[in-house]
Amino acid sequence: MPEEEMDYDWPSEGELVLGKVQTVKNFGSFVELEEYEGKVGFIHISEISAGWVKRIRDYIREGQKRVCKVLKVDKEQGHIDLSLKQVNEHQKREKLQAWKNHQKAEKLLSIVAEELGWSIDECYEKFGYDLIDEIGSLYEAFEKCTLNENALEEAGFEGDWIDVFGQVARDNISPPYISITGFLEISSKNKNGVDDIKDALSIFHDEEGSKVEVSYTAAPKYRVEVRSTDYKVAEEVFESQAKEAVKKIDELGGQGRYFRKDS
Repeated sequence: MPEEEMDYDWPSEGELVLGKVQTVKNFGSFVELEEYEGKVGFIHISEISAGWVKRIRDYIREGQKRVCKVLKVDKEQGHIDLSLKQVNEHQKREKLQAWKNHQKAEKLLSIVAEELGWSIDECYEKFGYDLIDEIGSLYEAFEKCTLNENALEEAGFEGDWIDVFGQVARDNISPPYISITGFLEISSKNKNGVDDIKDALSIFHDEEGSKVEVSYTAAPKYRVEVRSTDYKVAEEVFESQAKEAVKKIDELGGQGRYFRKDS
């Protein structure tokens, strides 16, 4: 079992945790930690907000799920001190997304277990903990399989479970795409100028792992959107195809240029 799994009984100081608010008192709030079964943390009123808190219930209420920062852990006393005010919006979004990903990965692993005829515990013992140790999380492992069918083999994993794991990933997770936008200005005063422009625009096409869409903005400008699994790849696809489109319109006697930011 990886070291990170062995520490799951208690959170670490400085860690971000997700908690469900149990009770709210005038002096603070008790929060049940979602990732640490049976553990309850406490947020003192001074850690609720950066400003003065007149009514604590204006900031936190029973039943809410909140992202908190662990300030102090006293295992002997069983105390976990938490803070709300020391968590920024970016950290909140990242933590909530990570928790959603974790829950989804658990559900997908249960499907894998059923397909293999194993229990979830057996899946963790046979490959789950190793995936977490090597890749970072179960969800990331599933995600990698949607991008590359041979991702696990290339990472050094072996076993009949790989095919099942990969198929479950591809059936249930959409590849994570990023999107970039660029612009192309092309024109032609030739008799067949419209056809020349169409020929130049036909240069744009989907590539493996990338989707390319061209839309008309306003003469002579066209918007080019590239969706890919990698930002650098998307940049390279736009650059290479836009360059070829400009070259094409130049060869046909027209003019063209491309750029990333709209002017």
